[in-house]
Amino acid sequence: MQWTTEQRYTRIEDITEQELTALKQKVDRSPWRQTYHIQPEMGLLNDPNGFSFFNGEYHLFYQWFPLGPVHGIKYWYHTKSKDLVHWENAGIAIRPNDDIDSHGAYSGSGIEHNGQLYLMYTGNTRDENWIRHPKQNIAVMDQHGSIQKRKTPVIDHVPDGYTDHFRDPKVWKENDTFYAIIGAQRTDLTGCVVLYHSPDMETWTFAGEVQTALPEFGYMWECPDYFDINGQGIFIFSPQGIAPDGDHYHNIYQSGYVLGNLNVHTQQLQHGDFHELDRGFDFYAPQTMEAPDGRRILVGWMGLPEMAYPTDDHGWAHCLTIPRELTVENGRLIQRPVRELQNLRGIKMEASALLEDETKTFDSFSGTSFELICTFDLEDADSCGIEIRVNDCEKTIVTYDAAGQKVHVDRSHSGALADTAYGSVRSCRAEGSQITFHLFVDSSSLELFVNDGLDVFTSRIFPSDDCTGIRFFAKGGRAACRAEKWTIGG
Repeated sequence: MQWTTEQRYTRIEDITEQELTALKQKVDRSPWRQTYHIQPEMGLLNDPNGFSFFNGEYHLFYQWFPLGPVHGIKYWYHTKSKDLVHWENAGIAIRPNDDIDSHGAYSGSGIEHNGQLYLMYTGNTRDENWIRHPKQNIAVMDQHGSIQKRKTPVIDHVPDGYTDHFRDPKVWKENDTFYAIIGAQRTDLTGCVVLYHSPDMETWTFAGEVQTALPEFGYMWECPDYFDINGQGIFIFSPQGIAPDGDHYHNIYQSGYVLGNLNVHTQQLQHGDFHELDRGFDFYAPQTMEAPDGRRILVGWMGLPEMAYPTDDHGWAHCLTIPRELTVENGRLIQRPVRELQNLRGIKMEASALLEDETKTFDSFSGTSFELICTFDLEDADSCGIEIRVNDCEKTIVTYDAAGQKVHVDRSHSGALADTAYGSVRSCRAEGSQITFHLFVDSSSLELFVNDGLDVFTSRIFPSDDCTGIRFFAKGGRAACRAEKWTIGG
């Protein structure tokens, strides 16, 4: 279906209850609805927003176009949790119904201030010539969950030197000052971020562009995030327009990080190399928050802009990743599933075997939603790995190629195909005679943590209902495998 501009800018308030019911029923019939991931009731979900802890609960908002699997006029939808595992839908948080956000409530972030949760976001507006005029706005949630928008923007114009691609404020506090970085595009059509500061979250002053060693790194930087872990600064952003390089940058747009401390007074960021956050097919626009115990937690959009997915035909698109705890170890940002996810574990199965140039199944190792940890010790095998969501003609393959020292995730036979314009295999470098794969599999997704979070692959897959098999293999020699699997019931 081709959506017209008028259809994309139709508001949910203008749809009848009967039409909404029909949309929800269509979505509910989809065979690929997730069991433990955050997903939209209908329509399209994209960027996570406002991720924060406030009033005893985790709050997570996301971009939402309710009426179909396309990028139309965006709302903020609110979901909340006490444990980062079981999420409760709390309804629409921000509606694009004012002059300050007339064409969409775009991405932003949240921070507690004066006993309330302040949400800073980009209001998308357009004039009669369809020219965009982004505004940076504030909405405030009180202790009872009621959200009120400020009626005037706190940043009402784009500074000189930048285009109207100016969005996604991420706010934090240092000492007594609030800071916000905003993704931007220079007038020479290169990407960057700029810095603002405020004493009170209400009055904001432009400090300048953040100076990096990446002056021509893509044409737009979206969804910036800056924080520190044990004194080490981390800058996360999603650059658009990066060309593939070896095994890197094969998605339409990328998300990654640099390690470096930002001097908020000089806007200088001295940093190391850019690293991709995720090596899979479907990961973008991540956002982090600090948990009450000091952990830094990340959630990403399990999807990408401008890509087609099989669920489009069912009236919905995309979900969010599981929450991940971030640490910095040996100069790398490490991502691990948050420990609270162990509360989802159901029945446990264990198995081990010496695989000798063979593919093997284990009793009770099957399913469509599960957690699986498997360690391979290679003796002389050329490769080893796991096949999940298997039937006679479908499977998703995770391989460690010891000879080539690479991990591969292959979804070319995973069932209904997501957009294949950017390929069906993703790879990263790995080495050694032992490798560990930690998998979180849901009805239509795979999140793979390699070697205790050193690399991560996030991918949507769309297998048939009867794809429940799990197989383990070694090729060209012997490899010992030890596996633990838990059912996940939702």
